Amino acid sequence: MPVRTSQKSQLFSESVIREMTRLFLDRESQPGVAPGVNLAQGFPDFAAPASMKDAACRAIEADINQYAITWGSKTLRNAISAKTEHFAGFRPDPEREITVACGATESMMAAVLAVVDPGDEVVVFEPFYENYGPDAILSGAVPRHVTLYEPDWHFDQAELAAAFNDKTQAIIINTPNNPTGKVFNREEMEFIAGLCQKFDAFCITDEIYEHMVYSGEHIHMATLPGMYERTITISGLSKTYSATGWRIGWLIAPYEISNAIRKVHDFLTVGAAAPLQEGAAFALTYPDEYYTNLSNLYRVKRDYMMELLREAGFHAYEPQGAYYIMTDASDLFKKFDQSDDVSFARFMIDRIGLATVPGSSFYRDKEPGRTKIRFCFCKKPETLERARDLLLRLGN
Repeated sequence: MPVRTSQKSQLFSESVIREMTRLFLDRESQPGVAPGVNLAQGFPDFAAPASMKDAACRAIEADINQYAITWGSKTLRNAISAKTEHFAGFRPDPEREITVACGATESMMAAVLAVVDPGDEVVVFEPFYENYGPDAILSGAVPRHVTLYEPDWHFDQAELAAAFNDKTQAIIINTPNNPTGKVFNREEMEFIAGLCQKFDAFCITDEIYEHMVYSGEHIHMATLPGMYERTITISGLSKTYSATGWRIGWLIAPYEISNAIRKVHDFLTVGAAAPLQEGAAFALTYPDEYYTNLSNLYRVKRDYMMELLREAGFHAYEPQGAYYIMTDASDLFKKFDQSDDVSFARFMIDRIGLATVPGSSFYRDKEPGRTKIRFCFCKKPETLERARDLLLRLGN
């Protein structure tokens, strides 16, 4: 008997990133296979801060195990407000302008559903983090894609301006960017801000990698003139505090927008895990030294991976932020008789046990991504050394 599912569920596939992890784990489960390395999915393989974990354990022992307030515990909202003031220079009202959600992923879905109606257009830069496409489909939005051009991943101002029109309801920006590592500069952000104001559009800005900047400056869109009232800022615990499994994210927006976001969030997930919110609130009080050390740690890892990838025959584009490197692998495709990014990514899992992400998964029009492979470098030194050994086997 045929099963009828919704049309929208047929318009996108499972996450390619998580698919590559699954294929990698399938290989690892085979008897007699030498251990490989997963550089596909962006999760650290080292420990989250001990004091943050201890704070969450204390909350569990104190029996903070029931629902927190739907839009986030007061402790965490106050901590988000204080940290935002310290690093961004504005202090959102924790009672009216901050919503805690289940990770930045739910945050983005809640934001889009809160401000976009079916038929509205949403501008998305490509290559893009793969969730943004399904977010648009599930909300009924019409995505308008604007290309980021390598090697520096700039956009053409005329192309971006042409993507805006009277149907434009929002633009999604991810800075520092996944998958490219681009950090949007002030001129670019001001140009985007001007278009948002001209066309009365929202800016939904995903800043989950805000503390991983190696060159340039992280600009908070909400701080630009005329933009606070039309910006939804998203961040979270996962990347900065190496706790991707805790699923703690948050949104900052003016009251009227936050009110809509909170209603959507309530019926998506009700709320994030209560004891983990207390651990998160503790982590947000860390001193500046924590963030400086984090950035320096990842800069070293980036430089190591850049040298390794070039040595292995990839054309690597140096990221300004985040913890990913996009590469062009077309020379290696020819060398190993592979047709495109997908076949080559599967080949690397099968041949050497290294999981990566095919570049086409970050594009609507798959063709520009057919020569590209994305690597993550949020791993322990010994993991990256193991990856080096595996990559160098490609030539043997």
